[in-house]
Amino acid sequence: MRITQGTFSFLPDLTDDEIAAQIQYCLDHGWPLSIEFTDDPHPRNTYWEMWGLPMFDLVDPAGVLLEINACRQARPDCYIRVNAYDASLGRQTTALSILVQRPADETGFRLIRQESSDRRISYTTERLAR
Repeated sequence: MRITQGTFSFLPDLTDDEIAAQIQYCLDHGWPLSIEFTDDPHPRNTYWEMWGLPMFDLVDPAGVLLEINACRQARPDCYIRVNAYDASLGRQTTALSILVQRPADETGFRLIRQESSDRRISYTTERLAR
C-alpha cells in the first residue's frame, strides 16, 4: 500500500533534482526547512521525529540535500519528509511537505468498523504487520 501524505505524494517519487527544485522554491520564499522521519506513517501520527534542527537562513539547496542523504543513510527503512514553514504574519503554518523517501516495503492499514449502542458507528485504523 502506497502512503499518500503531503504534496506530490500521488505522483511517482521525486528525483533528487526535483527535490532540489522544490527546496529552492521554498528557500526563494524564505521558508525554513526541516527534515523528519518515522517508521509509523499512521494518518494520526503527525509528529514525526526530527532529523536535526530546522534549517534557517540557507540559500543553497545542497545543504538540505546533504542532510536528507544523511537521514536516508541512517534510516533506510523509514519514511522521510521535508517540511517548509511559512512564518509570515497571518499564515504561520506548514507551507509545503514532501516525502523524499519511502521504505522498500510499505505498511498498509485496515479500516475497522465498530457498531455500538444507539446505532453509533465508529471507525479505527489498524496497522497491518509487515
